[in-house]
Amino acid sequence: MKTEVRKLDSTKREITVEVSGEVVKNKFDDVFKKIGQEAKVRGFRTGHIPRDILEKHFASDAHQLVLKELVPDIYNKAIDKEKLDVIELPSISEVKLDRESLSFKATVETIPDILIKNYRGLQVNYKKIEVGPEEIKRSIDSLKETRKIDTIDDNFARGLGYLNLKELESVVERQLFIQKVNLRQKNLEEKIVQELIKDLDFKLPQSLIDRQLKELVRQAKVELTLRGQPREEIEKQEKSLSEELESEAKRQVKVYLVFLAIARKENIPQDDHISAKVMEFLLRQAQWQEAV
Repeated sequence: MKTEVRKLDSTKREITVEVSGEVVKNKFDDVFKKIGQEAKVRGFRTGHIPRDILEKHFASDAHQLVLKELVPDIYNKAIDKEKLDVIELPSISEVKLDRESLSFKATVETIPDILIKNYRGLQVNYKKIEVGPEEIKRSIDSLKETRKIDTIDDNFARGLGYLNLKELESVVERQLFIQKVNLRQKNLEEKIVQELIKDLDFKLPQSLIDRQLKELVRQAKVELTLRGQPREEIEKQEKSLSEELESEAKRQVKVYLVFLAIARKENIPQDDHISAKVMEFLLRQAQWQEAV
């Protein structure tokens, strides 16, 4: 198999592929064998039709079937040979097939090469989390308002399933603490992301942008549906939603590709949880400093 890769831009490649000899010949043999098992030709029993008769009646069918079976197989081998990190299905063109050779061109979009460094030891400024008595009181007051009760005491706490008021206050304090921890983590992660991508400039694969934008629009439409908007009104907003969400889709793709580059450098598993695993790695490697 001969392959030649031409760089079209930072993410697109054109691969010229050519195979000849036994690979093509054997595929035609296999295809005519399959056709012969089912073909019907007057004067011959199915399964016993001579090859020359099959070629006379089913040459076009065999040609199409060879292309259908051989092109994907050869394409995948060419991708492996050239070690191309392909994102989407290829665009196949200039296909030429005869009984001895097959050639075609495949245009593909690939993951861009990202030179990323200084991602270890990022500085993380954090604030010590505390929950004050006033915050606890406000939360319990909010509980009281939803139940039209005048007095906050042990009886009030028991009505909510707690032993006494002290236990209720302890639970509320813990809930507020967890809320603050989660908010702090979200903010820290966002600051790390901003630090990672601020000086990185590379072309984003359009297919990834389109895919992510489609998903963001779908989520937005679901949210509008849950809010009670009629379906016909939501469909009218699809274009404007796409325009509004395009920049966010690009940002998310950029972050994903940066995380992917880090995962590959650090041998982090590239599965459905790649973003979470990379963020865990970055937080472990970060320089934590308490904010004054």
